[in-house]
Amino acid sequence: MLSRVADSIYWMARYVERAENLARFIDVTLNLILDQPHGTAQQWEPLVNATGDEKFFAKHYGQANAENVIRFLGFDKNYPNSILSSLIAARENARTVREAISSEAWEQLNEFYHFVRDASDQRFRLDSPSDFFRTVKQHSHLFHGILDATMSHGRGWHFANLGRLLERADKTSRILDVKYFTLLPTVHDVGTTIDDLQWSAVLRSVSGFEMFRKRYHGITVDRVIEFLILDPAFPRAIRYCIANADQSLHEISGSPLGSFRNSAEQRLGRLKAELAYTDVRSIAQMGLHQFVDGLQRTLNEVGGAVHDTFFAMRPVEAHRAF
Repeated sequence: MLSRVADSIYWMARYVERAENLARFIDVTLNLILDQPHGTAQQWEPLVNATGDEKFFAKHYGQANAENVIRFLGFDKNYPNSILSSLIAARENARTVREAISSEAWEQLNEFYHFVRDASDQRFRLDSPSDFFRTVKQHSHLFHGILDATMSHGRGWHFANLGRLLERADKTSRILDVKYFTLLPTVHDVGTTIDDLQWSAVLRSVSGFEMFRKRYHGITVDRVIEFLILDPAFPRAIRYCIANADQSLHEISGSPLGSFRNSAEQRLGRLKAELAYTDVRSIAQMGLHQFVDGLQRTLNEVGGAVHDTFFAMRPVEAHRAF
């Protein structure tokens, strides 16, 4: 497979997953505000902080209120990580490799893009924001489902799966990190109905509420952290994402699981092992924010190593005559 094709497939899937997770970020905030109508302003600023682009937001928007944050994360064409910008990039990557994906997958992605673009043309006056972001998630599910059902599960599909899972792991960690600092207005709310409602909203934001309740009887912070970081079976848990991304990476290279032939496999394999041998107590001792911050740096390193290993242009050595 040409590195250009692999690169486009990888980023196509990654950008679609990014758009879906941004919709999840916003939707969980909208739901939290319904449960806690007072002090809603403090719920929006952390979403901006999670992007790492606070200066860009402050320059172009100023106050972090609902309208500004939704416009910024949802529809700003000048912000490269908005939902609309992500789908523009995903569609462009898909367009360049249409021969490598099915027509059904292309049509779904095209429909997804036009749905969000049409919403942006309404000057962001959404009658029901929650319905809009719920539909964004459904479009993403349709795209990935169609891609899985209509694309041969060879190297191309594994590049798409690798990009999707690395992006998902990063965004699951970010939503957990952001909400950990904003969910509890006072210590008196710990263990109360308000506490349960808020952490339930976080679980719902990753479509994990029902699966969490099947495993645990009650909601506590430690259990939510364990479920979203260390669960080996839930599809949006970080450990699950890393383990399956590692499997796709080895399918691409052909090296046996548990070994490595390049820096991407080495870094991802080390992260997989660390997650397999850690526990909630270790995370608490380190501090959730510090743990997530380190995890995100490692994921960035893995992404860079994937690029260097598979996508970067390398000079071709001239043949020497002897």
